[in-house]
Amino acid sequence: MSDVLILTHIDYCPPAHLAEVLHRRGIPHDVLRVDLGELQGYDLQRPKAVAVMGGPMSVNDPLPWIADEIEALRQLIARDVPVIGHCLGGQLLARALGAPVTRMPYTESGWQPLQRLPDAASSPWLAHLPEQVEIFQWHGDTFALPEGAQPLLSSRWCANQAIAWGDRVLALQGHPEMTEALIEQWLTDWSHLLDPSQPSQQSLEQMRVHLAQKVKALNQVAEGFYAHWLNLAGL
Repeated sequence: MSDVLILTHIDYCPPAHLAEVLHRRGIPHDVLRVDLGELQGYDLQRPKAVAVMGGPMSVNDPLPWIADEIEALRQLIARDVPVIGHCLGGQLLARALGAPVTRMPYTESGWQPLQRLPDAASSPWLAHLPEQVEIFQWHGDTFALPEGAQPLLSSRWCANQAIAWGDRVLALQGHPEMTEALIEQWLTDWSHLLDPSQPSQQSLEQMRVHLAQKVKALNQVAEGFYAHWLNLAGL
């Protein structure tokens, strides 16, 4: 077992750039497929830092492993383990902290500008970010604020884009972990799910404009989140 645990839920939502960051830093990590039962029997007393990735399912789906993962997250939060959630992972964290997750009347997808909220200026999670930043999005659910949470980032289409709970939990609605190859995979395999006539969704052409440049900037955003997360864990 490694000090870093990454929870995944489907093959096309991997840790992506997060795995690259850990590899560069020489930090071993375990990657589990929770939907395949790989979390069962895992020693939750071991991890010093946990990341939860995305997936197409909803927190509200009647899948038995979702309840198991939420309970595991509650145990990790109670241990004061630094946890960072991406999209579905952020929604799972919000649910573990007692907040509802609901369906939006539209899908938010593509490169969306996020605004730092005024009361979040002093948050160490955002120390590397300007007032506005673009993060890649693809979601139709949204989480409410858990009691005691601090809202950090917001977008036009989704009020709760990033929230902190305590000093060690960060729930993100977007996908800072994306790489250029992963975005291209999604746009190739899942473009039939998009409806660019909706103002909350970008067209494939818009998503691909200056893609390499945008992904490079996204990687820097992600690395700021990950650096603070690992620092909290002493890694």
